[in-house]
Amino acid sequence: MIQIRRKTRPVKIGKVTIGGGAPIAVQTMCTTDTRDVAATVAQIRAVEKAGCEIIRVAVPDMEAAKQLRAIKEQIAIPLVADIHFSYQLALEAIKQGVDKVRINPGNIGSRSKTEAVVKAAKDAGIPMRVGVNAVSLKILKQSDRWTEMTTQEWARQMVNEAMEQIDILNSFDFHDIVISLKADDIGRVVAAYQLMAQQVDYPLHVGLTEAGTLLSGTVKSTIALATLLSEGIGDTIRVSLTEDPVIQVRAGFEILKALRLRTYGPEIIACPTCGRCEVELFQMVNELEKRLGELPLPPNQQKPLKIAVMGCVVNGPGEAKDADFGIAGGKGVGVFIRKGEVVRNVPEGEWVNTLIEEIKAHQQSSPPSN
Repeated sequence: MIQIRRKTRPVKIGKVTIGGGAPIAVQTMCTTDTRDVAATVAQIRAVEKAGCEIIRVAVPDMEAAKQLRAIKEQIAIPLVADIHFSYQLALEAIKQGVDKVRINPGNIGSRSKTEAVVKAAKDAGIPMRVGVNAVSLKILKQSDRWTEMTTQEWARQMVNEAMEQIDILNSFDFHDIVISLKADDIGRVVAAYQLMAQQVDYPLHVGLTEAGTLLSGTVKSTIALATLLSEGIGDTIRVSLTEDPVIQVRAGFEILKALRLRTYGPEIIACPTCGRCEVELFQMVNELEKRLGELPLPPNQQKPLKIAVMGCVVNGPGEAKDADFGIAGGKGVGVFIRKGEVVRNVPEGEWVNTLIEEIKAHQQSSPPSN
């Protein structure tokens, strides 16, 4: 059961608000070389189509920083500059018009350098994301004690170091802050965010870092995110898979959709199959999922649909009754079911086309939802 969302202050990132009760935003990061404007824009447009609401790009040098305006002018979602150590890159990124900067003030040198970045961000009206990755904690460099730390000790260390960054910004009366506490360990991530949620009201960017491959990474991310989101913790998420950013975005929305926190496109339910199945159900479901991903279905702009694909003549028709649309059947033919009623027979080769056409017709006839 989802608890009431944690109350956080709203932070504006371009046209997207996170925190303050706004819908939990899904974001990702480009894998392209930011200096390659065409490639970066192409990837951003692809994730935009998948529903991505905030995009982050790496800014490793000044050449990359100077391309940010050209990128921003060609995309429709807020652009975040990811910067480490260099206050000059942060200043240039802000000058180029980015919507947020990800940088830790404690890592960029003197207080005067931090003050320069804070002033530029204030003047531009943009927020900063600060935080820590578990693998970058100071204690890892200072001693070997970390090898014996408990999960809670990891969490306290992560929160303490993040608070150091927050305190620096607060000393300049800067409060447009988003916080992240990343690790590749589920327990450490969950404990750290739970602890931080008790201490501040800033919005939290939640997720595992270096989660892994499509299968294992999605499982780990889902466990961590579902735990936190079910407790009302989290204002924006990223599923950090070793995968195409489009897949990261779709995974993020699937997690939110499963928790009934966002609506995004139809939900597919399908049987796992057994020896009674006489159709190529795996192939059909994969094709249906792929084609659904190609439909223009922006988040929260359609009534969510439940689509059933069942390969069994015994249980399939009954299991599909709860769906808005469904097809169930045996070898060569299936029955198309709408709202629990059998409508007509459909040849096996037309199952996916039939469902897609029904979904399109429904979307065209249904008004957007807010």
